[in-house]
Formats: sequence, structure tokens, C-alpha cells
Amino acid sequence: MAAFLPLLRAALDGGPALLPMPLGPARQVDQLRHELRPDVGVDEATTVVVATSGSTGTPKGVQLSSAALRASTRATHQRLGGPGHWLLALPVHHIAGLQVLVRTIDGGGVLSTVDSTTGFTTALFVAAAAELPHDAPRYTALVPTQLARLLDDVAAVSALASFDGVLLGGSASPVPLLDRARAAGIPVRTTYGMSETAGGCVYDGEPLDGTRVDAGDDGVGAIRLGGATLSHGYLHRPDLTDAAFADGWFTTGDLGRWTPQRRLEVLGRVDDLIISGGENVVPLLVERALTDVAGVRDACVVGIPDEEWGQAVVAVVVPADPAAPPATGALRDAVAGRVGRHAVPKRLSLVDAVPQLESGKADRAAVAALLAAASRAT
Repeated sequence: MAAFLPLLRAALDGGPALLPMPLGPARQVDQLRHELRPDVGVDEATTVVVATSGSTGTPKGVQLSSAALRASTRATHQRLGGPGHWLLALPVHHIAGLQVLVRTIDGGGVLSTVDSTTGFTTALFVAAAAELPHDAPRYTALVPTQLARLLDDVAAVSALASFDGVLLGGSASPVPLLDRARAAGIPVRTTYGMSETAGGCVYDGEPLDGTRVDAGDDGVGAIRLGGATLSHGYLHRPDLTDAAFADGWFTTGDLGRWTPQRRLEVLGRVDDLIISGGENVVPLLVERALTDVAGVRDACVVGIPDEEWGQAVVAVVVPADPAAPPATGALRDAVAGRVGRHAVPKRLSLVDAVPQLESGKADRAAVAALLAAASRAT
């Protein structure tokens, strides 16, 4: 990190553009170099290229300017209460981790880093938190799985409560997890955004200053985002750029709706929408119903091919106590009551953990493959 920070500072000030790479495995790095072709060069507006696969699995290089990165940083600090010191607990080749560095540079704060070369641990987080001064606001950014692990550690809870802001993004945050954190005095703020928006641009459902959001005015709709934090396109992919960026808007591929309080509620990917028996089923709404049942720690809902229904709604559930799992009937009743009978999973499987991608998001493809295999075996 000591070597990377000066390079990033120089790039923000107009120096050579950067393409942060994961530490490994080598095959992943080689694939990124092959797909993104950084040796071909970038345009003058590009400060950083962030590799992202989005929902396609094919690497794309999101081009971000210094202006977009700094606009995001300043809007974030304005919402949080001013610049401060930051603890880095996320990989810098992902936008959430990279923006921790940009915020530190732009705000003039102190950076403390979790040395996660051997994996994220609560002890490493506590040690890194102890290195941050208390003469200015203290911030960090996490994904839900990290927060869940930290909440199970008394020392980590104390460390988290010493922060003035804890940004939580990367995937949907279960309400029980947020309730636990806030009950412990941890100032959690949920964030929504992506590499194409230079990171989170909607906090707790409210757009940051300068961010425009379109999710339709009635019911569930596709989310579009606009504003000064937008990327100016994908590296060497004008076709993808033209498809996603138009008239100052970025089409996210996510579903959302406005609450009665005019807060944006993100409901997952358009591609994740399940059509079962002619009815639309939003997986996140089913997952919320499941995780609200006592004894449920986590859940993931997907659709698998079905001759009768087109797609069958299926789910994996992680019990809080494997020795005392929630009753299947209680889970089905919760979904029927909250979402509707059309959304009740045809199959419910108990698992130790939901498979995850490197980003911390649920690996829905892996869950679907697991449940499809189980369905064929019965």
C-alpha cells in the first residue's frame, strides 16, 4: 500500500492512469490483462480503470476520471460530516476499497490498513482501528459478511462503535444485521452504487448531493443513475459504453422502487427477477421475509428451470443455530404473508453458509447450480 498511494496521488493530479490488479491468483490477473488490454492505452480523461465483471462474468474496465472520483469523495464527506481518517478493510482493486484511498488523499486524513493478505480477521480489524487517531472523524467501509463477523467479537464491536461512520455496501444488508449493529451503537450507513458511479452514491436510500436517480414513479422499475460521479465508459468497449451510458444516465441493470418516504429501495438485479407461473418474484423481498424469521442468519433465493412453472422459486437458508434450525412451515408462512403465495419457495435447503463471490455478494449462480442438482437427485 505504501507504494500504491503515491501512484494514486499522482494519477489524481494528472499523472499516468492506474489499473489496480488483484494480488492473485495469477490466472485471474492474466485474464484481466487479456480482456482489458491496458497496454493499448487509455484516453486523457481516465485516471483509474476499475475491473468489474458486473453480472456478466466477463471483465470490463470502468474508466473513471479524477473529477468523478473527487466528486464522489467530497459528496461522501459532506454527507458523513466532513473529512477524516479512514480504515481500509477492502481490496483496492474494487471501487469501495479504492475510494477509501481517494477519500484519505482528498481529505488529508490518516490511513490505517487491515493487512488481509492472509484473510480478513476481527483481530486484524481491531488492531488497525487502534492505529487511527481520534483528532478527526473516523470512518471505514465494509461488506455485510465482514460486519457480521465483527459483531460476533466483543473487542471488534467496541472498535466499530468508536467510528463516526461505517459504510456498508457490496450486497444487500439483512435488516437483522443492521438492527444488531445499530443496537450496539455502530453508525452504519447502507450504500448503493457501483464502479460506474465511482462507488456508493445513495446512502440509506437518499442520493448524495449531485446524484440523480430514476427508478420510475410507480411500482418496481429499472434504476438509472446520473451526476458528476459517473464513469465516461468502458475501456476499449464502445459497444458496451453505448448500451449503458446515454444522455447523462447510466442504466444499472438493478431493480428498485421509491418508498413512501421517497427513499430508494434497491431490489436486486433485473437479471435476478424470477418469473414463476407468470408471476414476477423479486428474490430480495423473499430473502427479507426469510431472514426476519427467528433463527435465520442468512438466505439466498434463486430461480431454477421447471417444466410446470417455467422457473421454480428455491432458497437456501443459513440457521443461526444449526442444532435448532427454523421450521420449514414457519419459513413458508413468512414468505406467503409478506410477499404472497406465488413467491413461496418450492424447495428450501439448510446450508452452513451462502456461497459468495470475491466481492462479498451472494454467488447466485452457485446457489442455483446447487439447488438444481439437488432437485434432479430427488
